[in-house]
Amino acid sequence: MLRPTALSPTNLFLIGGLSLPVTDKPVILDASAILAAFFDEPGADSIAEQMSGALLSAVNYAEVVGKLVDRGTPRDQILEIMAQLDVDVIPVDRDQATIVGLLRSETRSAGLSLGDRSCLALAISRGGVALTTDRAWAALQLEVEVNIIR
Repeated sequence: MLRPTALSPTNLFLIGGLSLPVTDKPVILDASAILAAFFDEPGADSIAEQMSGALLSAVNYAEVVGKLVDRGTPRDQILEIMAQLDVDVIPVDRDQATIVGLLRSETRSAGLSLGDRSCLALAISRGGVALTTDRAWAALQLEVEVNIIR
């Protein structure tokens, strides 16, 4: 089983002084990663480097919109921000929804939400790497690669 880990030196490539992950696996963004990038929280630069062309579950997309609403961001500004987001929003299909439900028992003790499990389900179904800022994911022992930024 793969354990969640931070980026290790074995999967980094140095380009012009920047260490960038080398992977042919798709990057799957958790809502926490996008929000950290939006609000320039710790790890924002690393997340921003991996956002372009990444995949985002429609559930996580909705979660990001909801968090912006919670912060009092005006509707028109939310729509503009989300339209500029350079990610592929992936609808949840039956297989992903099944994985989300099945992950409940394995993630309940870590307190993962429906959105968290949707991110993991997309990573599992696409053979990708889930990118999050949520340290609770470190306790998981799932057959999916997770990078925890921060």
